[in-house]
Amino acid sequence: MQINRSVPLSETTPQAAPILIDTNPESARDFDLFEHVAPETKPQSTTKVLLVDDSELTLARAKSVLSARFAVVGMATNGQAALEAAATLKPDVVVLDISMPGMTGFEVASRLRAAGSTAQLVFLTVHEEKELILAARNAGAIGYVVKARLASDLELAVREARAGRPFQSPPS
Repeated sequence: MQINRSVPLSETTPQAAPILIDTNPESARDFDLFEHVAPETKPQSTTKVLLVDDSELTLARAKSVLSARFAVVGMATNGQAALEAAATLKPDVVVLDISMPGMTGFEVASRLRAAGSTAQLVFLTVHEEKELILAARNAGAIGYVVKARLASDLELAVREARAGRPFQSPPS
């Protein structure tokens, strides 16, 4: 999957990275415009997912894993862009990296809650330390997936989060 176009954010935050939206022929599903998408290309669920990671490669991998089952409505490469995307796109689940420059995933989680977001939070991270897992729970996360297990655990974590059930990748 290739990301073909970026959508600029408001002029009030020119330093923020763009929200990346896939513009291939199936892109209508990014905006829940299913009437323009052939039935076989619809995600199995209308659960809206926002992906946030400073690595575009990780974003592409996560979207690849999730897009057949969920409506991946947007992708952001930093905390400020994530906050703006969440306010605009109203996702059901936010998949969020912990370690990002400028604003950590914990800070994003706190600001999302302060802004009234009810999205379930799933952290996707390289960190496996117990202290960070606890910090993620304290930040309001219901899911915790280590990047080494992205392919096997991320879809399940999002499904469980949407159902209000916790999920954590098993230790390596």
